[in-house]
Amino acid sequence: MSFFDKILYNLPEVEAPKQKRLSFKEKLKWTIITLVLFFVLGLIPLYGLGQNSLQQFEFLSVILGASFGSIISLGIGPIVTASIVLQLLNGSGIVKFDLTTHEGKQRFQGIQKLLSIGFIILEGAIYVLMGGLSPAAGIPPSILIFQLFLGGILIMFMDEVVSKWGFGSGISLFIAAGVSQTIFIRTLNPLPSPNNPSISSGALPALFQSLSRGLPQEAGLNLAHILATVLVFLIVVYTQSMKVEIPLSFGRVRGHGIRWPLNFFYTSNIPVILTAALVANIQLFARLLYNWGFPIFGRFAGNTPVSGLAAWLYAPNMVDNIITGSFRFAMIGQALVYLLFFMGGAVLFSYFWVQTAGLDARSQAKQIMASGLQIPGFRKDQRVLERLLQRYIGPLTIMGGLAVGLLAATADLTGAFGSGTGILLTVMIVYRLYEEIAQQHMMDMNPMMRRFMGG
Repeated sequence: MSFFDKILYNLPEVEAPKQKRLSFKEKLKWTIITLVLFFVLGLIPLYGLGQNSLQQFEFLSVILGASFGSIISLGIGPIVTASIVLQLLNGSGIVKFDLTTHEGKQRFQGIQKLLSIGFIILEGAIYVLMGGLSPAAGIPPSILIFQLFLGGILIMFMDEVVSKWGFGSGISLFIAAGVSQTIFIRTLNPLPSPNNPSISSGALPALFQSLSRGLPQEAGLNLAHILATVLVFLIVVYTQSMKVEIPLSFGRVRGHGIRWPLNFFYTSNIPVILTAALVANIQLFARLLYNWGFPIFGRFAGNTPVSGLAAWLYAPNMVDNIITGSFRFAMIGQALVYLLFFMGGAVLFSYFWVQTAGLDARSQAKQIMASGLQIPGFRKDQRVLERLLQRYIGPLTIMGGLAVGLLAATADLTGAFGSGTGILLTVMIVYRLYEEIAQQHMMDMNPMMRRFMGG
């Protein structure tokens, strides 16, 4: 074993449970504990922090599962960035992993963790040294960098705790928690708005206050934000339920069978998480470079990018601009570029995720055959089943990626609370959590079902 492999196989990790299947209560306990810890860490400020230039990018912190200025200012950014880099390297063939073997999977996960630690150090140093999180007078930058490193490591291990001991994944849980908190505050907060102290910062109280004071434009903006949020929520709930069902039968039990579901969003929320995190990182680093005197990715006017790549990958709030009369035709081109980038990124990451997560036709056919299922009217042959699945999985990967990218980008252009992408991710995450919790509860309630499913 090489020195590099020794490092990979000896990285610290959260120990997996020794029992094959955890109980519903056990998983729920660890999920809640991790979620509470995430919120508590978001309230712990960085010691020795001076100017917080990242605070103005609140909409990006939602996607990154971060709380700028706290110990978890990095959020899930380093973990997702490491995943993006590794998937691009693996998908392009520059680095190849045999994910069909246990050793290959272990090596892939070890390199991803090592990359995550590297990006935690790199992004922490960039945030501090480039002025995003500036140390106060007399405080060395290394103090802030160490705290950001500590917070990043905690997030990484918390993600492992949820993945091994709880429901879903920590990355998904942190995004859903941040978006839900943002929607709740922006909708119902009765406290005064910092921009207009005479009106509440929550859209619902502000709507009634604007109507009572005869402020039609303010009322229209608040109503548009509320309707956009509700509309995005309803569309995502509807599209999430779209699926293709393949009829299968039990080879040993005649007359009995099931329908194997393939969701329209076949790769779920992973492509959107990766694409949104990529856009968020580009925006953040563009602003840090601009503040440092190197506008490589564009220039900014206040919080808004006005030129370069950062401007083209910025979603203009079309609804607000139309209501306030500040709409310009140049915004249409900007919106189209944003749409195309999101759709292209979602398709690319959908394809890579199918290959790395065991969702390809061969892996699915192998899983179905191991369950004792087969196609009615066909002989029991994995190759036959693989060819049938490929007819569906290939198009679903492309069309599902295009649809989820289009939906996320379009939702961002409406100005929905928590960002359209955030709402889409949250609904999909909560829906998948509901399915996993319902299945776990059914297994606990019915031991016969658990034995039948191989639990």
